[in-house]
Amino acid sequence: MSIENREGHLSSVRAIAFVTIFCVTSPAFAQTTPSAESMTDSFETKMKLLEEAWAKGDFDLARSLTHSLRDTVAQTQNEEENPGPSLVETGQFNTVDSLPAGWREWAKGWSFYKLVTISESAGEERISEPVEVQLGFPAEQTTSLAREIRVARQVGAQLVEVPSQVYHECRRGEERHATILWLADSGANAEEQYLILYGNPDAELPDYPSDLVTEGDGYGLDITNKHFRIALSRQTGQIERMTLKREHGLELFSGGEGHGEPPGIDWAHDYVDGDNFQKFRISLWDQCPEYEVVRGPLCTIVRRWGFPHSPLHPLYTPARLHIDVEYRFYTGLPWFHKSSEMKAVQTFDAAALRDDEWVFSGQSFTSSMWMTREGELRFGEVDAEHLDDIWGVGFYNETSQDSFMALFLDHSADGLPELKHTGAPLSFYRWHGPVWSRYPLPVKTVPQGAGLRQKNAYLSIPFTKEEGKRAIEEMRRAMRAPLQLSPGAGLNIPKSPTQSGQLARPGEGGEQSEIKQQIWQALRDCKDAQLYTADINVVDLGLVYDVRVRGDVVTLVMAMPHRGRPLIDYFTHGSIAVHSTLSVPVRERLEQLAGVRQVVVEQTWAPGWSSNRLTDEGRKKLGFRSSR
Repeated sequence: MSIENREGHLSSVRAIAFVTIFCVTSPAFAQTTPSAESMTDSFETKMKLLEEAWAKGDFDLARSLTHSLRDTVAQTQNEEENPGPSLVETGQFNTVDSLPAGWREWAKGWSFYKLVTISESAGEERISEPVEVQLGFPAEQTTSLAREIRVARQVGAQLVEVPSQVYHECRRGEERHATILWLADSGANAEEQYLILYGNPDAELPDYPSDLVTEGDGYGLDITNKHFRIALSRQTGQIERMTLKREHGLELFSGGEGHGEPPGIDWAHDYVDGDNFQKFRISLWDQCPEYEVVRGPLCTIVRRWGFPHSPLHPLYTPARLHIDVEYRFYTGLPWFHKSSEMKAVQTFDAAALRDDEWVFSGQSFTSSMWMTREGELRFGEVDAEHLDDIWGVGFYNETSQDSFMALFLDHSADGLPELKHTGAPLSFYRWHGPVWSRYPLPVKTVPQGAGLRQKNAYLSIPFTKEEGKRAIEEMRRAMRAPLQLSPGAGLNIPKSPTQSGQLARPGEGGEQSEIKQQIWQALRDCKDAQLYTADINVVDLGLVYDVRVRGDVVTLVMAMPHRGRPLIDYFTHGSIAVHSTLSVPVRERLEQLAGVRQVVVEQTWAPGWSSNRLTDEGRKKLGFRSSR
């Protein structure tokens, strides 16, 4: 180190020492209870600043303010968005202690359950059908729904755990809400009872075996199960390629230059303006305007929304048709869902509108197929009678038995006449290969508030004309009449209930309650020193997602508040504080506990942290109301 650099380094050290002394002793840094409103600005304030910047022609400031407004909207959504009605009323629950002795022992560690009935009415046996339910829970009965919730099915005289996935967890006043998804089995015309168990502070994030693998960051993901591998565009999030996981591994893709946008096999959604001047496409997004990703062992959800782009974006940026598209990929299933809504936020004219189009390069398929409204699968060209009433479309190869089929489960609209259900398959499209394209708009003028909805299932199964036809028609009947969920009226307890095994994994049945309580309490000594006067710890911030104890090894799963602070070592190893908030690094603090030899900290970004994870004490220290 040169003398000049060394002197500069020493000056910095002296400055840090001075600031540290000043901050610790200065009354200005005394601990206070702040007001959240005093530390941020409201939507109305930012809108006023934006209007002023626009009027002055200060476009750089205006652009910055639009980003700040987006952050305000996102945070307000976290705090105030209605999670929807709970299928079972929040205050309606049962205690595990009320269960028969064998079942009670099996569920040891859990305190409460809600009962949900699943009904099958189409006369079709169901195996691994995705179902989901939104439920509310009394906040005082649970600390983390993601860790605690377990789903069990009554099978004869026993309870059997069913793998489940919890997402969209939020706190609203004295209630916690979440969506719970699982794959349900049911006999034809049967009713099945499912218990949603919760209320176990020692529960750990479940680790269910799954063939569903999701790789990548953001929305540009690679998603694999035992039937296929799907690549989503790193630019738009559209499905770019699909590889069938059979012996020969057929890859479905779309080559060529397209219209200048990145390649993809899913080309919807888009519309042509009323003057037939240009087409606005989501496939022209340079990046997704907004998106949400949910990852889990049972289902990966990729949702994207925004206004489609012009070929000359941002020369033309009309805010007319808002498009919201969601993919759902499941463990173990040879099909996936795509749902969408196109909503007119103002009245406009459209020469054409498209809500489903798939294009495949090459000649991987030899024949086409389509489905009637009644659910009959037919082959070859669509007859004139059905050109505007198609409810499924696809292709297959008679030799390789490869197939790809879309089943149109819902196609409806508000504020418009009956939609056209077009989309006849074309075996060869210029520059590509097989294609279908659905143009549903029955009018040219789309009134403000009009909405177009769809829900499709896309499947790929080994296909022969006889067996494939039967299988697809059965799938379609089941999908058009999904299992229905309702509040359970009461368990049908057999005269002699039997039970084997336990629901709890090691550490969840109460045998580690003492050490886990010590760990959670010790973590309250680990503060976020970047919040100078709040004196708030990682527990009250909700940054600790999971605690596992295996022998003398403690494993934590922790998150950082946002990707602008990506380094978890800030908490695990500590940092230099220049103010009065004194903190102990996570590893150092936990290794002080008797019986703890090693501390492992795993960092996660899924699910992303939000203010819903704050405890009541955390909300108070950050200046927020304790209840929403």
